[in-house]
This record gives sequence, C-alpha cells and structure tokens, in this order.
Amino acid sequence: MAEEEVALRLEAVDAELQEVQAQIAVLCDRQARLLEEQAELRQLIDCCRASEEDDIQIIEQDWSGNFEWDNEASNLLLNVFGISTYRRNQREIVNALMSNKNVVVVMAAGGGKSLCYQLPALLRPGIALVVSPLLSLIQDQVMGLAALGVSAAMLTSTTSKEEEKEIYRVLEKGDGNLRILYVTPEKIAKSKRFMSKLEKCNRAGRLSLVAIDEAHCCSQWGHDFRPDYKNLGILKKQFPKVPMIALTATATGRVQRDLQEMLQILPCERFTSSVNRPNLFYEVRDKKQVAADVIEDIALFIKETYPSNESGIVYCFSRKECEQVADALRKRQISAAHYHADMDSGLRTNVHRRWSSNQLQVIVGTVAFGMGINKPDVRFVIHHTLSKSLETYYQESGRAGRDGLPSRCVLFFRPADVPRQSCMVFSENTGLQNLYAMARYCQSKQRCRRAAFFQYFAEQVQECNGMCDTCAFENDVVEKDVTEYGKSLVQSVMDVAESDKKTTLLQLVDLWRSQLRQAGDKEMSKDDAEQIILQLILDGTLREDFQHTAYATNAYVKAGSAARLILQGKRKVILEQCEKRGPVKTTLDDCAMQSGMARMLDTLRQTLAAADGGIFPYAVLSSQHIKRLSSHVPTSITELDEIIGKTKSSKYGEQIMTTLNEYTTKNTDGPDTKEASSSKRVATTGGQARQTKRSRNA
Repeated sequence: MAEEEVALRLEAVDAELQEVQAQIAVLCDRQARLLEEQAELRQLIDCCRASEEDDIQIIEQDWSGNFEWDNEASNLLLNVFGISTYRRNQREIVNALMSNKNVVVVMAAGGGKSLCYQLPALLRPGIALVVSPLLSLIQDQVMGLAALGVSAAMLTSTTSKEEEKEIYRVLEKGDGNLRILYVTPEKIAKSKRFMSKLEKCNRAGRLSLVAIDEAHCCSQWGHDFRPDYKNLGILKKQFPKVPMIALTATATGRVQRDLQEMLQILPCERFTSSVNRPNLFYEVRDKKQVAADVIEDIALFIKETYPSNESGIVYCFSRKECEQVADALRKRQISAAHYHADMDSGLRTNVHRRWSSNQLQVIVGTVAFGMGINKPDVRFVIHHTLSKSLETYYQESGRAGRDGLPSRCVLFFRPADVPRQSCMVFSENTGLQNLYAMARYCQSKQRCRRAAFFQYFAEQVQECNGMCDTCAFENDVVEKDVTEYGKSLVQSVMDVAESDKKTTLLQLVDLWRSQLRQAGDKEMSKDDAEQIILQLILDGTLREDFQHTAYATNAYVKAGSAARLILQGKRKVILEQCEKRGPVKTTLDDCAMQSGMARMLDTLRQTLAAADGGIFPYAVLSSQHIKRLSSHVPTSITELDEIIGKTKSSKYGEQIMTTLNEYTTKNTDGPDTKEASSSKRVATTGGQARQTKRSRNA
C-alpha cells in the first residue's frame, strides 16, 4: 500500500515538473521576445536622442545660411565637380566643416558623401587627409579627382617608393599643389614615419582637415568592424584644432555614439539623412536547389532586363562561388569576371578597371569588393545568397543607382543558405539576431521591403510607391497553419537528440520527409520543408547549435526554448505562402541610355575616357549629365558650361557639341521626340500586368 502511494506521489511530481517545465519554456519564450522588443526600443530611443541633438544644433547654428565662402563654393561645385545644385544636407555639412566644426555624417549611398569633404578640401588652404578602408575605392577617388584637375595622391601598399618619397617631401616641405591625400587606416596605425611627416605638415599649418570614410568600421557594433579603425582616435589627439568629418552610409544611434567616442569628436555636428533610396526596386526571389538553375535564372534576368549591357554586380558567399558563378555567366554569353581577395593584386585591379570602364558588364564579388565601389551607374545588384544582416544588405544593395537613376536589387533566397551564414556570425555581437532579421525579411511575402529598413534604422516609415515586389503586385498570399508539421519536426529533432546523434538543417529535411513518406504523406516538397524548419528556428521552437571541427564550424538543429509549447498545443506555426504571384512588373524611369542621343553621348564618353589616359567614362560625363544633355540640348559652349561645368567643358566641350549637332541634324523633329513615348523602361517576367497596389508598410 505504501509503495502505491509513493508511486502515485511520484506520478504527481512528474506531472507537476512537466507543468513547471512548460511554464519555464513559456517564460523563456516571453523573455526572448521582450529582449528583442527591448533592443528595438533602445534603438528608437537612440534615434530620438540623435534627432533631439540635431534639433538643438539647428537652433544653435543655421548651417544653411550665408557664409563668406558661398560664391567660391558654388563656382567649384559647378565648374570643377560639374554639379549644378547641392543634394540634401551637403551645403550644411560643407559650411559646418568650413567653420572648423567636427562633423558626423550618416548619408545613404549615392547621397554625395565624397563631395562633403572634397569641396572643403579645395576651399581650405593646405592638404586634406582622407582615411578610407579599401584600395579599390581609393584608386577610384584619386583617378576621378585627377580627371577633374584636382591634385590627389594615395599612400597604400601599391604606392611605389619614389611616389612615397615625393609625398613625404610634400608633407614636410609644402612643395607642389597636393590638395587631398588618401591613406588606409593601417598607415595611421603602423607607420611612425608617416605620422611624423603629418605632424610636421600640421605644425606648418598645412593640414586642412581630416576625413574618416566608412566610419562605422570604428564601432564594434557596426556591421563591418575593423580593428585598425580603433587607432584613429590618435588623429584628434595629435591634431586637436584640425576639423574632422566622419562619414558612413549606415549607423544606428549606438554606432554613432561609439564612433564619436573612439574618434574623440565629442561634441560634434551630426547630419543624418533618410535611409530611403527611392530609385531602388527591391525584390526577393526563390532560389532553386540546383546550382545551374540558379545561374540560369540570374542570366535570364540580366539578359531580359538589361540587354544594352548596363553594369551590374553579383554578390556571392565565398571566393570559390564567385569564380564558379562568373564562369557560368560567361558560358551564357554574359561578360563577367570574378573579384576577391585571393586574386593577384594586378589581376584584381585589371578586373576592377575593365568593369569600371564598361568593358565588363558584370563583376562577381564578395562583400569586401562592395565597399570599394565608386561607380555611380550600377544598374543592378544581385545577391546569389542572403547577407549576414539587414544593415549589410542595405550597404551592398546600395551600390546600385548611386547616380539617382532607377536600378534593381534582387536577392535569391533559400532557407538552406541561412546555416552557411550563421556558422560565420554566431560568435559576433548580435550576429545571429541580425542574421535572423535578414531571414525574416526574405521569408516575408507580404511586408514592404523598405519598411524593414525603416524599422531597423529606427526611422519613420515612408511610402514605398510600388518600388518593391510586395508592394508592386497583387499577390495571392495565404497564411498557412503548419502547426502539425511543426510538432512532427520537433519530435523528430528530439528523437535524434535522444539517440545521441546530431542533424544539420539539410539532413533534417531528408530525415523528416522520409518519415512523412513512410506515414503516407508524400506531398511535402524539399523547399517547403526548409521553409518550415527555418520558421521554427526564427520562432525559437528550434535553435541552431554550433560545433567546431578541425576544418569547419557546423550548425546543427536542436529543440529550442519553445519546443514543448508546440507539442502541448500552446503555440501555432504560421507560414506565409504565395499561391499565385503576379508578374514582376514595374515602370522605371529611363536609365539615361534609352534615347538615341543618350546612346551617342555614352559612346562618346567612352571614347574620350580611353583617350584621356584610360579614366573611367563616368568621370567624363555622368549619367545625370547625359540625361540633362538629352532633355535640354545646349546650343553653345556657354550653355554647356551651365550643365557640366567649365572644367569638363574646356576639355571635352568641342567633341560634345559636335556630337549633339550631328544628332539634332539627323533628327530634325527635335531631341529624342520620336523616342519620348518609350522613355520609360518596363521590366517584366511573364504573365499579364496587374494594377500596382498600395504599399504594405505595416
């Protein structure tokens, strides 16, 4: 009798323990959600504080007012840089820097960050120091400035001994007309000789300003932290009276405060522009399982959407993948080449130059290449796999359309790509959290793509205007309850763990589908299985567990904190599925190369660039210049001066006017009137057009 009582008591204790475990799981799940909300709210507070500080600064100083250098600045803006008007915040930033203020600039790619320090560098006497992280970006900037008649130099690993000696002499003696000097952060951190020469330059009053490009690299909370950037605080210590400007395309409030502290520029003037890039069309496409099929889809998109060989980038996960994708595109008659750090430096530079000169249509690169791009007329950016965070994806996709003209950003997504990235980022600060936010962006079939960026950067949601796939088309999206499948998956994972085994995501897909087939369910596809497993990971029902081997880090799937909730019927699993999708159709403004006149000017700029020492074509005429010349045809050199500036007009004006006159003579009806009706580009992929729907910003 006593044994039966003990057994009953034991059964009651077991039941109570199960109930406690269920409550713990609920609390853990609630904790995870609260922590996520806490992070978002802190981010919002950072944004609010930054906005309040910016408001205070505006009250203290109106940087849009009149200043003594206004006339000279306007003259340089048009006649050297060939720009007729400032973009948002540019004039205010220039005025603050000219007033010897330290400045932090957060400005989207294509917003004109370079002008914010290049123009003051020409307005102020002496030499401006620019710290930039990538060689390719430095090379582009120096070449572009040379084409404008601005004396610029660089001190990098590729600089010859003779060039280095001459630069050091100029820094020390002040000879020559050097105005802008580019260096890498490694030069600041590791070259005592350089710092000594820079000190002499400053003592002589010839160090005009210091610019830190890609400043988010300073912060460990930034998406691309670089240790050598931590040492840049020495610049403000050694040169406290020299104004400093730190620039980046993206930085949360936390990152902004971090970089200000590391660079020792507290207090400072902060200028933050919207992250919105209204000229970019964002799209996520399903990535097929067979590698050759993925390449076929990418090649088809490029050929159909950009038949005139407009420039583009394809981002890949690994260096090996870059080579394979580039080779596969070439076999499909697309001019492409790979670019990554393992290449010989000479070969890498050659590929970059060919692409920048429009001799290659597509460059296939890793993330490191993306930061080094100064080419403004990139019409498309394709991701062969997802990025490690929304911030990284925003930066990478933002290489498209920096000239302000319509461009496409297409991401090919497959859930099985998530573990590849998670193995790389799980040890980083908020690495998995950021990656899973990126995965949710890809998984969503209903939410506006832009809304995800606005939320991440704690910015007020703006209208998408049909410039993403979820807002442009009426898709038949259903929310499918896959809870029973979720229970089955969780049980399979637990069974694997009980047998002291491990399973990766792909192994779990095969195991689970095999179990379903044995149970008579033969309808579960591999793609659907991957999506359900990923959704369970994102919900916390399953989790990734990382283990190192001698050669790699593997991600295994295990039961998460909320696993018992689904088994007990206390949680549902909902999956968004697009049962019927309308055609990807959006009307994009002409990318400046559609008209006959524009095509003639494009051919001319490539000829002139080749004849002018092999500079890049966009350094002769930008796409915006071509667009303006096509719509407002000048009839004299004086009118041409007002469009492209006197520097370019004096070098290329005669050839440009000859080309314009030849075209207008052949087309007596006027510039491009016959083609005006086709001045919109329509990109479609099958099916009949549907009405563009209201953007889903919620």
